[in-house]
Order: sequence, then C-alpha cells, then structure tokens
Amino acid sequence: MTRNNLRKLHLTAARTACLLIATFWISTLISEMFLSLNAVIWVKNAIVYGVFLLMAAMAITGATGFKMGGKSKHPNIAAKKKRMPLIALNGLLILLPCAFYLCHKANSEQFDSVFYAVQGVELVAGLVNLSLMALSMKDGLAIRKRKA
Repeated sequence: MTRNNLRKLHLTAARTACLLIATFWISTLISEMFLSLNAVIWVKNAIVYGVFLLMAAMAITGATGFKMGGKSKHPNIAAKKKRMPLIALNGLLILLPCAFYLCHKANSEQFDSVFYAVQGVELVAGLVNLSLMALSMKDGLAIRKRKA
C-alpha cells in the first residue's frame, strides 16, 4: 500500500470513529432528553451494534497511524502516540462496558439511578475520547501542512 493510500485510510478510519462516537453521544442525549423510553431502548441497541464498526475503525486508525509514524520523534507524532493508548483504554475499559450494561438495563426497562449514573460516566468518557481524538486529528493535520 502506498503512503498516500495509507494516509487516506488512516484519515477515513479516524473520521469514521469520531463520527460514530459523536453520533452515539448526541443520540443518547436527544433520546434521553426529548424522546420516549422506547427510543432510548432503540438507541442503546443501535450503539451496541455500532460499537463493532467503531472498534474496527479504531483498530485501523491505530494500525495505520503506527505504520506511518514509525520511529519518528516528531513532537506531533509523539503526542498522537501518547494519546492513542488513553483513547483505547477509555474505550475498552469504560465506554464498551457502559454500552453493553446500558443496553441490558434499557432492554430490561430498568431506568433507575444506577442506569443514569452509568449513563453520566459514559457521556463524560465519550467527551474525553472525542476531545483526545480531535487533538490527534489537529496534530495530524499540522504534520501534513508542514510537509506541504
């Protein structure tokens, strides 16, 4: 695969991951604040299905990023490499379990204080990941502009 194709794949996967997380986040807020409990249940189920696409997009983003970054000492690349484990750990240890737990609770129609506490944790963790991913995209674009 050429470097240009690798870069395009990396960018597409990163954008897909960001878009999915943002969609999950916004859908959760809208359904919980303005729609019915059936809509919340639907959103929670859709998120669990969408998580598999998100995991693929994140894996592709990470793999292509490490391949392009190699052993570079460039500060922007170093920052991206430092953020990626935080993004992955937040996703695997917080966001993924929250998504499955909330889906289970919603399907059982258990909208109790624990559901909403976990929902709060998920929303905060989602914002953290979106912020870290946005910083990485900013660094990536800065690297590209400097080369051009």
